[in-house]
Amino acid sequence: MMIWFFNKKKKEEQATEAASEQVADNAADVTPAGEVTPDELQGAAEEVAAEITEEATEENIAAEASQVDAPAPAQTPAPLMEKPDTKQGWFARLKSGLSLSSGKLAGGIADIFTKRKLDQNALDELEELLITADLGPATAAKLTAAIAKNRFDKEVTGEEIRTALADEIEKILTPVEKPLFTIDAKPFVILMVGVNGTGKTTTIGKLGQQFTREGKKVMLAAGDTFRAAAVAQLKVWGERIGCPVMAKDEGADAAALAYEALDRAEAEGADILMMDTAGRLQNKANLMEELSKIVRVIRKKNAAAPHAIVLVLDATVGQNAHSQLELFKEMVAITGLIVTKLDGTAKGGVLVSLAERFQMPVHAIGIGEGIDDLRPFAAADYARAIVGLDAASD
Repeated sequence: MMIWFFNKKKKEEQATEAASEQVADNAADVTPAGEVTPDELQGAAEEVAAEITEEATEENIAAEASQVDAPAPAQTPAPLMEKPDTKQGWFARLKSGLSLSSGKLAGGIADIFTKRKLDQNALDELEELLITADLGPATAAKLTAAIAKNRFDKEVTGEEIRTALADEIEKILTPVEKPLFTIDAKPFVILMVGVNGTGKTTTIGKLGQQFTREGKKVMLAAGDTFRAAAVAQLKVWGERIGCPVMAKDEGADAAALAYEALDRAEAEGADILMMDTAGRLQNKANLMEELSKIVRVIRKKNAAAPHAIVLVLDATVGQNAHSQLELFKEMVAITGLIVTKLDGTAKGGVLVSLAERFQMPVHAIGIGEGIDDLRPFAAADYARAIVGLDAASD
């Protein structure tokens, strides 16, 4: 199984985030409002460059994994991938990305079920293992009960338990497996929400690239007007994928920007308008009012918009993702989820517990920094990968 050297990457991401926040905090003191300095733009360009990788195959993933010290990000962004890889290639990357989660589950199951009957003690140990893998108490209890059915007091193997667990997880995930988006309006307005650090801006850029590959005319709106670095980063993405970016001065009214962006998208015939938003949870009341105002103002222009309000969640926060989803549901009518950073955590089980508890559509997952490491969510693939099984044969 391939090992991703995520610790180093995680520290780099945290350092980049901290630097971005400092830029936002100090921007008013060092530059006129709304201007992005060359250093900020370069920093955003380097951050985007780190998100883009050349076309990944199993061979070059293995080569990357053999290097403990990853090379420094290129000053010039690497070329965009021209084609996504095959289904089997993607599953290999998914399985590798979830290796921290699957290693914990597979190893624990192997330890529990070595020449042993499925008795109550074994079930208790299995349930505890599932809880520690961030599936949550309720989901763990449900899965354990399902596995015990018709197997209790019988000899079982670890492989049999893993297969049964994958089948039961798939049953939970299948109802929330939804297409990325069904584009049934023009422009189709997507509002991206989430706390700072989840990867909203990067996710918007990756989705924009995927939509443009499909021949869609995309427009981006830099609605996180409180962070100069976020605006700069989105502008770099716009340049890379060849789509316009609507932006205003730092600290500008995000709702007014939303209205103007929709007006421009309609005038220019855009198929899709994606809007970034702020994620300042330290001031919940202001954030709630801002998001609510954005939705109200958009609906003055188009009563059916926004057509999708997508919450971006960082898998590394584990069960805290539950409280984030509850919080944002209070603010706006969330229509679906995108879960990122699954490759940097052993907490991949949180997606299963979210599906069990909220039944909220999951549109896509992110398992790496590359532009094609954000893919539509597939329940069967995820269920097998998270327990360390190979892809099901067609």
